Amino acid sequence: MTETDQITLADITRPVDRQLKEFRKFFRNSLRSNNLLLDTAIRYILKKKGKQVRPILVLLSAAAAGSVSRRSFIGATMVELLHTATLVHDDVVDEADERRGSPSVNSIWNNKTAVLVGDYMLAQGLRIANENNEFGFLDITSQTVQRMSQGELMQTRKTQRLNIQEEEYFRIISDKTASLISACCEIGALSAADDPKVHRSLRRYGELVGMAFQIRDDIFDFTSQGDDIGKPIGNDLKEQKLTLPLIRALSLSSRRDAKRVTRMIRNGDSHKPEMAFTVRHFVVEHDGIAYAEETAERYRDQAREALSILPQSPAREALHDFAEYVITRQE
Repeated sequence: MTETDQITLADITRPVDRQLKEFRKFFRNSLRSNNLLLDTAIRYILKKKGKQVRPILVLLSAAAAGSVSRRSFIGATMVELLHTATLVHDDVVDEADERRGSPSVNSIWNNKTAVLVGDYMLAQGLRIANENNEFGFLDITSQTVQRMSQGELMQTRKTQRLNIQEEEYFRIISDKTASLISACCEIGALSAADDPKVHRSLRRYGELVGMAFQIRDDIFDFTSQGDDIGKPIGNDLKEQKLTLPLIRALSLSSRRDAKRVTRMIRNGDSHKPEMAFTVRHFVVEHDGIAYAEETAERYRDQAREALSILPQSPAREALHDFAEYVITRQE
């Protein structure tokens, strides 16, 4: 596929289409429960599932490293359970009523039920790995959960002070977002190959492409007009999160302008329509969007370089295209 073509997730998934269908059956079966409330909540979550990007990355990484197997399905199930559980828990913490335009689990039932459903998913992922002696998968996912928690806590602390620097932002998104995507690719590689160089290569690819993915998400907060990305537009500003476009703009603006914008965010004014427009204009005017886009492109290029150790294959080409997809997607 050429750079000028619009890359879609369907194009990227094509090398593992058959295996993805098999995985979805495997995943549904792994979540069956005899508890009526739990089973109802899980069926609701599965009905509202997103694009399943993370299992796709596990399967593509396995195919690029060797071939997709039952081990790959176990690994993909683990990361999808972990990801879904964190989303359910996040909605409780953020007091969110919606997830991708549909009522959240906590708004349909209650916070306690949502937390317990998320806990069940986490435990189920651990159980599946343990029953199948996939201790390497457990090691990767436990480190990932640790990093995700550290990133969230660091962001919370920095949000309270509104003083985040660029290098701190990169550390936060590396831990919060890139760590899980990196884990997907490393687990996929581990399920298909014994070569540590291949494992490291795909782990690095996932980390870099995960950075680009999050930067693109953060750009959306200033540029999108809809809610297809899974969070309300302007939500980062409302939650007083300083992301790369705004950090860059603040660093290039006058001290007076920077104080004025920071004050708007601190006072909770930035989610008001007229104030949100002012902040967005400030970010565009001071190179925030362009700089963030250039940074995402650099991560894309580095991610592609990490694939060079792998033999040519449709799966490797799909991973190459995915790096482009994350920075050009419109949702």
